[in-house]
Amino acid sequence: MMFWMLAKVGLKALLANKLRSFLAVLGIVIGVAAVISMLALGAGTRDSILRRVSSMGADLLIVRPGQFGRGGVMSGSAQTMTIEDALAIAENVSGVRRVSPVVSGSQQLKYFNKNAQAIVFGAAPTYFGIRNFEIDHGRAFSDFEVERMARVAVLGPTAAENLFGKDEPVGETIKIKGVNYQVVGVLKSKGDQGWADPDDQAIIPISTAMKQLLGVTRIREIDVQTEGGEGDNALVAREVEILLRERHRLTRDQESDFTVRDQSEIIDMAKSFGSTLTILLGSLGGISLLVGGIGIMNIMLVTVAERTREIGLRKAIGARERDILTQFLFESVLVSGCGGAIGVVTGVGAAALIPIIASMAGAEFATLVGTDSILLALGVSVGVGMFFGYYPAQRAARLDPVEALRYE
Repeated sequence: MMFWMLAKVGLKALLANKLRSFLAVLGIVIGVAAVISMLALGAGTRDSILRRVSSMGADLLIVRPGQFGRGGVMSGSAQTMTIEDALAIAENVSGVRRVSPVVSGSQQLKYFNKNAQAIVFGAAPTYFGIRNFEIDHGRAFSDFEVERMARVAVLGPTAAENLFGKDEPVGETIKIKGVNYQVVGVLKSKGDQGWADPDDQAIIPISTAMKQLLGVTRIREIDVQTEGGEGDNALVAREVEILLRERHRLTRDQESDFTVRDQSEIIDMAKSFGSTLTILLGSLGGISLLVGGIGIMNIMLVTVAERTREIGLRKAIGARERDILTQFLFESVLVSGCGGAIGVVTGVGAAALIPIIASMAGAEFATLVGTDSILLALGVSVGVGMFFGYYPAQRAARLDPVEALRYE
């Protein structure tokens, strides 16, 4: 019963000055909406980064040549890695699921009168699984085609569209560096990664790429997919390092002529960056909520001054300080709670509009509204109402009833 009396009196007091109450609610609405939309933007950005990094390959170690130079000046990559190194890793290192040697180079692809510049990768069939590539239609090339240096290619969707438009590319013949290659498959789209576009590429057998297309005897990198787990990755990376140092006949005082990079480290960095960005954006939204709280305090102080005689009368007929404190604190929480509820709806709507507006401007932003962010914003809005409403409520509760009744 007490609650409904508080609600009735509080609503009556707030509706007595609609414009003032609206402005107080508006400050909380803007603050809560800012918090939810900013947290959604941060979470969406973090999720997008993690998805893009993970799409490069799961449980992945990348072994690349080290740098060489003289006098402390690095001038290029040490071309010391071979296919035999990749085979040795696959045969001798425990905890390895798949291995693929990789070479690459920018080449011109041609189909009749259409030309497109794309990165051509030479790899083993295991490369598709290591790098999470899926075949949209057609097929991947086989180990047999690698052994006989077949001139076959799997195209990324962007490269396929640049050459064939809407036509079916599988079974057609394209030219790479003036040599015919049969298209045997097209990959599913992964989307532009920012630093690279996995959709705009062609993948051919490693043997064909090294001996016919690029004319190289050294490989660009070795992709190693582990069985999984950060601890396992670190152990496998250490075993790979020991094995390659032995194969390259490096003494104990010599630096490795290769580097082993753990993909999980990049994922951890992406998570850390995303979390930092979310906290930063949430803090910016929190400033708006703080300003709204100050507005509530200001409004409640004015309300206390206007209702001084009412407070004196209530005290004269037996109201305790606790009753007055509860009444004004309830009104403050009511304002912030209503503002918080409206702000949640506004914030969710703003989060949905951000990607649309960004795409119209030629940018790309992702948002992700989580239940935790909604509950957090609601909780903080109620907390703001209690915090900033406590001083005006306490001031009202401590008014002397005699002085209050004399107040004009």
